[in-house]
Amino acid sequence: MSRYKLAADYSKNYRGLSVLVLKGDRIVFEQYDNGHSADEPHLLASGTKSFAGVMAVAAIEDKLLSLDERVADTITEWKSDPRKSKITISELLHLTSGIGGGTLGRPPEYADAITAAADFEPGTKFQYGPTPFQIFGEVMRRKLLPRKESPLDYLKRRVLDPIGLNVSVWQRARDGNPQLPSGAFLTAREWAKFGLFIKNGGKWSGKQLLPKKLLADCFVGSKANPAYGLTFWLNAKGTGPLGEEDKRFLRAVDKIGVNGIYAKGPRDLVMAAGAAGQRLYIIPSLDLVIVRQGRLSRFDDAEFLARLLDGNSRTD
Repeated sequence: MSRYKLAADYSKNYRGLSVLVLKGDRIVFEQYDNGHSADEPHLLASGTKSFAGVMAVAAIEDKLLSLDERVADTITEWKSDPRKSKITISELLHLTSGIGGGTLGRPPEYADAITAAADFEPGTKFQYGPTPFQIFGEVMRRKLLPRKESPLDYLKRRVLDPIGLNVSVWQRARDGNPQLPSGAFLTAREWAKFGLFIKNGGKWSGKQLLPKKLLADCFVGSKANPAYGLTFWLNAKGTGPLGEEDKRFLRAVDKIGVNGIYAKGPRDLVMAAGAAGQRLYIIPSLDLVIVRQGRLSRFDDAEFLARLLDGNSRTD
């Protein structure tokens, strides 16, 4: 039995829906289980968050913003707040702004998100959740007003359309704005395109769509949590359990917060991750992109990757 099949069968046993492996730019393994199919989109949940990081990289190249600029330069209502006035774009997307994450799976509207309190000094504490991404959505909305372009339209024009990536559905809040933390539905093949684009350093079909150096900034952790970059999880030891906000997701993510994604795996392994085991693993050194989609279960990243990368159970 191949390593890929071994991992896919593990996924299947934990309510997995899809496992897809790209080696280079070619699909070398693909399996659908538990009634799922190649043409059926599935909610990425927090796997959606990594699109915001790529949107930020595009905006930096287009000189719409910089990572070091203060959010209050755009959300001017923050200038009078002693903590929020100091928050940078980098801290917002590293989830170290001091603003609480909010309730997972229930993103606030943009107008409500920007009123959230900063309970900690910027840069001192990692807090996972949707609120900072909705704040970033409002930042981009205001930045793009002169262009009469929405944040989602901007992302599509700059990245998704050029790589031929079709988002089947992108959920919106009641205010009509896209839910940047958790709203995208994609098939496994479409999500794999995004992974391939990231693995290749922002290049697609020979064209450099985003600067490789800027994209690499997404894979640098913060002092508050070395295991989380700019909207991507990293294979590094983190600062420990993340909290009590949502046991359904944090049960799995707490392990990452302590040990990284897979302690025996390559250091350049990065991941977009969502509730119920939605995973996009990217490993440039092995030329691999791996998609795993599923339903709520006790799926374990290390057990899955031990089979896929090493051909055995982590506990063997």
